[in-house]
Parts: sequence; C-alpha cells; structure tokens
Amino acid sequence: MGTPTGSSLPGATAEPAAPAELPAPAAAGAESGPARVALVGVHGFGVHHLRNLERLQGAGVVELVAVADPHPPASGSVPSSAAVFPGLDDLLAETQSLDVIIVATPIQTHAPLALAALAADADLYLEKPPVASLADFTRLGEAAAASGRSVQVGFQSLGSHALQAIEDLLAAGIIGSLQGISATGRWVRDKAYYKRSRWAGRRSINGIDVVDGVATNPLAHAVATALRIAGARTTADVASVETELYRANDIESDDTSIIRIRTAAGLPITCALTICATESVEPYVTLQGTLGTAVFHYTEDRLTIETAAGRSEQAYGRDDLTENLLAHRTRGTPLMSALPDSGAFMLVLEAVRTAPAPTLIDAGYVRWEGEGDTAHAIVVNIEDALERAGRQHATFSELGLPWATSAPTALTIPRSR
Repeated sequence: MGTPTGSSLPGATAEPAAPAELPAPAAAGAESGPARVALVGVHGFGVHHLRNLERLQGAGVVELVAVADPHPPASGSVPSSAAVFPGLDDLLAETQSLDVIIVATPIQTHAPLALAALAADADLYLEKPPVASLADFTRLGEAAAASGRSVQVGFQSLGSHALQAIEDLLAAGIIGSLQGISATGRWVRDKAYYKRSRWAGRRSINGIDVVDGVATNPLAHAVATALRIAGARTTADVASVETELYRANDIESDDTSIIRIRTAAGLPITCALTICATESVEPYVTLQGTLGTAVFHYTEDRLTIETAAGRSEQAYGRDDLTENLLAHRTRGTPLMSALPDSGAFMLVLEAVRTAPAPTLIDAGYVRWEGEGDTAHAIVVNIEDALERAGRQHATFSELGLPWATSAPTALTIPRSR
C-alpha cells in the first residue's frame, strides 16, 4: 500500500469547515452500537482519517477495530484496542463483522482493495480518485450493485454547504443564465513531492495504471467540484472531454494541463491546472453568467458573487463524508459522493489515461526556485495563461503560448447500446 494518495486538499482545509451533527445511534433493528470500522492506509491522508475516526469514536458512533498498512502506524496514532495488520487480506481473515472499510492507499491499489472490501460485506469509503481506469470503475460499480453495499468516494469538497447555495443562486437567476464554468488551480510542488513514493508522477507501474496527474490527483477536487456544479455526475452527463497535457518536471505524468469538458446539456467546463505556479493559491471554480459571476474557493467553502448590484461573500460549513456515510447506513441519508456520481470525473481520468504522453515544456519557458529537493519548477507566465484559458474556454495551444506545441486530444466516450 505505501503512502496513500487520499485527498489533496492542503492542510486543515481538507477537513470539514465545521463538524456536522453526528449521526444518532442506529434505530433498533437496523444496527446496534457503534459502527465497526477498519482503515486501510494509515500514512499520508490516512492520518486525517485516523484523527477523524478518533473524533467519531469519542462521540460513540464508530469503533476503529483494525487498521492495515505494510508500514506500521506511528506510535500512539492508533487506539490500543485496534488490531494492526500488514495488509487487507490479513485484516479480513482475522476481523469479523465489519460495517465500514475506509481505503486511503495509492491510486493503483484502489480497485483490488475496494473489491475485497465489498466482498467482505462492508460499506466502503474509497479515497479519490476511486480507481485508475474507466474499466475498473465499471467493474467496481457492478460489484457494489451485486453486493448491495454503499460506496462513498472521498471528494471532500462535495460535502460543502456552498453547493446548495450555488444551486439556489442559479435557480434564482442571480448571475443570469449560466454560460460556462472554469476551474483554476495554481499550486507549487517541489522535487521532493515526486520522490515521496514510487508511484508519484507516474502514468503506470509495470503495466498497471496509476494516472497520477495534476487533474486526477492533486487538483482532482477542482475537476470534481466543477462537474458537480454543472450537474454532471454520471458518464451519461458528459458529451465530450478534451485534454492538453504538459509537464515541466522530470516525470511521466502531467503537471500543467487543460481539461475541456462539454456536458450533455451543452455547458462548457474548462479546468486550467498547474502545480508549477509561482506560489500556491487556493483553487477556485468560476461560474460565468450573463449577469455576473460566482467564484467558489472550494478548500475554504467560500463563495463570492459579483453582479451589477455589487459584490457579496460568504463562508459555509461542510459535512464530513464519513459521517454522511454513517448517516446513510442508519437513516438512509443520501450519499454526498456516491460511486455512480463519480462517473463524469472518471471520464476525465480516462481521457488523461489514454491521451498521448504529456509534452515536455521547453526549458526556456521554465525557471526553477529553491535548491535540491526543495526546488520547484515555475512555468513562465502560467498564472495569466490559466486565467485566459478559463475565461475563453481555450487550450494552451489555442491561446498561442510559445511552449504549447501539442493539440487537444479528444476522448471517445463509450456509450451503452
């Protein structure tokens, strides 16, 4: 398993802005006592899950009964009552009657671990991206349906209360008719980021898909959030996906890319993303309306609206996805990030997976800051390029950038007959 991918929302912003009301104990006949939970992957973003489970266990709604990771957990990070195993197979062989299994492991391990969890008759919390190919997504969906178990995907931003506020403002016509959506991500990642694990920055390992690109892992929430706001959840909600992938780092995958999507309803979504910025800025999704704009900083749950009437800004709370899964189990509360609702995102991942290898940006347009493993690449004038791409729904090559020598690659979207 190694170091988990998990979520890439940075720092404290990965956690809910305010803890939601904890689920009440299960009703008689549904479930008795706290939910028995196992966590697979206790490092990286698994640490967030450990802290969250500690909070939930203190509230009496879960019991962390076991964890699995080939690298032992840090001393004191796991309750003494929880058994520790090197892998999920060992955990399942020795642990009975699990209610929920949380998987926070490297991308390429998600599919086999998720299938094993469902076969154990447990509900599943699966970190993003759910799996590394559309074929695996279909296989996992079929397994979930056959098992009758629920699968929550770890796109934490989809628990934001701002999403309902955005839905309300669109229904009220506050920014007029929605013309398009853009997602903009400008982060900094240094050389050490790509040395943290053997899968970092890889498209595949020994023929096994990894797809660790800017749009599929570090800034995947930007893509998923834009799709959710556009109403694109399933594969049927997407008409087309185009990619234009680049890299400044010495890696296999993309670190600076454009993902251009058109929904089945005809709405354009352009995701302009890099981890080669001058400085890290909180990513945001922009709604472009005929009467104004709305900008959602999803890591902060902050929504800004600008129209001729003026500018307003408000921060919202966020529901924890683990709590939401528990409430789904006990009260039938709808899942906020159900597996089928990741279908639209998986088309984006499939487009990245099947696209030609990312184009190396000419060194003349890249500068480096820092020394050794702390050095990070900066694509010259990338901030302006991202803004223009999102505003015009254009790719880097269509903008005429001197280093953009590729052309957009379209995904052929499979349709059921």
